[in-house]
Amino acid sequence: MFPRMIKIKQNMPVQTVEDVVGAVLKSLDSIKARQINLEGKTIGITAGSRGINNISLILKTIADYVKEAKGNPVLIPSMGSHGGGALEGQREVLASLGITEEAVGAPVRCCIDTVMLGETPSGVPVYCNKEAVKMDGLIVVNRIKSHTDFSGKIESGICKMLAIGLGSEKGAITTHSHAIVKGYEEVITEVAKVMISKLPVLFAVGILENWKSETAEIGAFLPEEIVEKEKLMLAKYKESAIKLPFTDLDVLAVGEIGKNISGTGMDTKVIGRIHIKGQKEPDKPKIARIVVLGLTEESHGNAVGIGLADITTQEVFESIDLHRTGFNCISSMAPEQGFIPCVAADDREALESAFATLGAVEFSKVRMVYIKNTSALEEMAVSEALIEEVQSDSRLDIIGELEELQFDASGKLLNFRW
Repeated sequence: MFPRMIKIKQNMPVQTVEDVVGAVLKSLDSIKARQINLEGKTIGITAGSRGINNISLILKTIADYVKEAKGNPVLIPSMGSHGGGALEGQREVLASLGITEEAVGAPVRCCIDTVMLGETPSGVPVYCNKEAVKMDGLIVVNRIKSHTDFSGKIESGICKMLAIGLGSEKGAITTHSHAIVKGYEEVITEVAKVMISKLPVLFAVGILENWKSETAEIGAFLPEEIVEKEKLMLAKYKESAIKLPFTDLDVLAVGEIGKNISGTGMDTKVIGRIHIKGQKEPDKPKIARIVVLGLTEESHGNAVGIGLADITTQEVFESIDLHRTGFNCISSMAPEQGFIPCVAADDREALESAFATLGAVEFSKVRMVYIKNTSALEEMAVSEALIEEVQSDSRLDIIGELEELQFDASGKLLNFRW
């Protein structure tokens, strides 16, 4: 038996870019990019492995900008160890995100080999993708957001794209291994600064998304501005970030995890679990049981983050590529995030198991939330025990009726799977 659930909606203000192409061009004009001589030069544009809204259009706009200046744009896959550390894996990941030569208008130059550029002041070796080193100029593009493994003024953005994305497998492993000892923010920033000084970085384009995962802001900055401008954009992102509206839950059911949703499959700041050596676990939210019911196709079997869950299903387990998952977890120094949780036969059994392991708790009093994924927090379903809390929060609206959880003959959850 399960508690009845009801659909709710979070209401928070959002900022949205209506004209993405115009926003990109305006940002480039703000740094006088047209004054940079690109004629006859091969210009590498970084393309990462994250599911960023409008990323194909943003990359195309930048590639067209380069072509208008009589330069030759190429896409450099910049995803550290993602894609299984293989050439075809890189191309496959980009294609799943809509990043192809046809869509962007620039060839994709896959490469997993690296060269050493030097060392940081604290002695961290700095590696870079071999193709990037060949470029006459580089344009670094990435979304700026909170990192799932640590907190700081620099987290996931341009600096990380340089240090880990362009570092390929060797750079990713080296940066992560030193970061565990010396601190993530410190090492990523140090490595990025060395790369900026050694590589022909022309400028960077930072992207902010609102809590609906829509493009909220696009900014361009020159090499010497990258670190400070990224700090400002990250602070702005954190001010408007959305979270679970509850700090204490018995069960969180997550409809899907995936690399296109978060670097750790599900956002650690949302679920309150990190499982990284040396990193403090978040103070909140406190969630007794996390159940994962799906793995996105865009993950191509990479189930990093599955180890943050307590229970999953046979269907999810069978969709896991153990090599890709292990490769990603080991290279990011987080084997715990790849641990396999308890595997239930289906959704019904997974949820029943979560309830059973809470102890002697009345079902009607269980504080349960269902979310599609950790990037889709506008709408969710909550159990009866949370209704009073919802009604007392002006940011939350009830938009449905109480209903029983429904399953098909195979035990798959039918309702709330929007």
